[in-house]
Amino acid sequence: MASPIKIPDDAPFTPEQRVWLGQFLAKLVTSGTPAVASGPAVPVTILFGSQTGTAEGLAKKLFKTLKKGNFEPEIHDLAAYDPARLTSEKNLMVITSTYGDGEPPDSAADFHSLLMSDAAPRMDGVSFTVLALGDSGYPDFCKCGIEFDTRFESLGGSRLFPRVDCDVEVDGPFAEWSAGALAILAPASAVVASNGAAQAEPAETGYSKKNPFPSPVLQNFNLNGPGQKETHHIAFSLDGSELSYEAGDALGVYPVNVPEVVDELIAALPFKAGNVPLPDGGEAPLREALIHHYDIGTINKSLIQKWQQRSGSPFLRSLVAADDKKAWDDFCWGRDLIDLAVDHPADFSDGEDFVSILKKLQPRLYSIASSPKAHPGEVHLCVAIVRYNSYGRKRGGICSTFLADRSKGLKPGVFVHSNNAFRLPAKGETPVIMVGPGTGIAPFRAFLEERKATGATGPNWLFFGNPYRASDFLYEDELTAYQKDGTLKRFDVAWSRDQKEKIYVQNLMVQQGAELWSWLQDGAAFYVCGDASRMAKDVDQALHQVIAKHGNMSDEEATAYVSNLKKEKRYLRDVY
Repeated sequence: MASPIKIPDDAPFTPEQRVWLGQFLAKLVTSGTPAVASGPAVPVTILFGSQTGTAEGLAKKLFKTLKKGNFEPEIHDLAAYDPARLTSEKNLMVITSTYGDGEPPDSAADFHSLLMSDAAPRMDGVSFTVLALGDSGYPDFCKCGIEFDTRFESLGGSRLFPRVDCDVEVDGPFAEWSAGALAILAPASAVVASNGAAQAEPAETGYSKKNPFPSPVLQNFNLNGPGQKETHHIAFSLDGSELSYEAGDALGVYPVNVPEVVDELIAALPFKAGNVPLPDGGEAPLREALIHHYDIGTINKSLIQKWQQRSGSPFLRSLVAADDKKAWDDFCWGRDLIDLAVDHPADFSDGEDFVSILKKLQPRLYSIASSPKAHPGEVHLCVAIVRYNSYGRKRGGICSTFLADRSKGLKPGVFVHSNNAFRLPAKGETPVIMVGPGTGIAPFRAFLEERKATGATGPNWLFFGNPYRASDFLYEDELTAYQKDGTLKRFDVAWSRDQKEKIYVQNLMVQQGAELWSWLQDGAAFYVCGDASRMAKDVDQALHQVIAKHGNMSDEEATAYVSNLKKEKRYLRDVY
């Protein structure tokens, strides 16, 4: 009998699934199956819901793999997919992210709404599998993918392969999920596809997320005047990197933890610090590992459960036993790993035992604030520096404070994250409306630079907002210059705290509703960037209100109009 192929222990499967998949793949590899696909091609429909481009990239990678085997693949953005087709699908592979407060990505919102309603079609005879992208640091981890998975089953579908939930890292889980599903769909073809992929796709070269470029910092200064807010303009050099980007993309930045906090954390641990394994292999002294490789700034339910198993804390024991969502949220807010170490000591046997419960320190994505046509060899960011006090400690955003306080003399590791879901119109004559308060201005600075550099003739309208004009007018000189030279045909600004009544960008949209409707009727593309939890929802509500009032539509008709804007890629959001 063939020896099972060992599936990694950290692969996103249960022990039983790992054993089964290892044995199944071993049989395939050693069975002498010729590397030739036979029989009728297996139909597979790939659907993706993507907010920042990650799910879309994985879906396209899966499509290329399927094309190498005996499959007949189709690929569709959920925004353009007709749910009525579900009843006639044979094999469905769905990749979706979750964003905000457990919401589906914009491109999947309409599909999700219909699927969860009584109008959803039956899926008897349809085989499906779901890859869910998420971050366990948020309460509603992988919620959209979980809801798709359970709803498909309740509608009569058959689970082809167990759902896999990706916790930030996607490459490993995606590889295991796709290999497992393909092995069931067409065993012989799965071997062909994987062999073909190995031959056709050489090892990744150049700078990327796995191999970030050490970028010199060219500029780093506060855009705000005296006041509470601190927003840095940061320019990085890309010279020698061969990295390229487009307006609308994001830049990934690898942060470094605060050394003083790491030292306090180590002092609170019950063992002598030595070398520890690193998330991506190799080992390093514990201090170096905690500064550069492990996340010590986030605590969540999963981590606390593991901590409690090693702690004698009665409070943590009761918190875990009660498993109350509000109690979890209240405890996790404003606390970091150092609080657990100091207030609820745990008995770790050694450094390896300690880091085994930690997650890898992840890069942060920032909307790029420059056009490569305006700044060759450079990439710019507009970063809000997060600082606050809680439970007697001064705290801050790991990456934003790294860039503001700890990056001098360093070359932070960066990479380009492509976002095809947030692009300027292909036709330069198309009008563009941009809503970007606060650091939401970032991609629109890039858009305006791009539109000017390319000679785009379509008019541009920007809604910007912040608390105070005197201290918070980011890029004031540039934006007012665009007004004077005609690059900005309209520029509406909301200073929320400069008068008794608070005014926000959504209020200005309603005030200028007649003209906003006129621009939409002229084919304008509507863009939003910034806070997902409140601003983006308020702007969406204002957009519906404007369309209903000035388009003389019912609420249902306005909703349908907005849905059509999304399908036409004329309502795009970069929200976080």
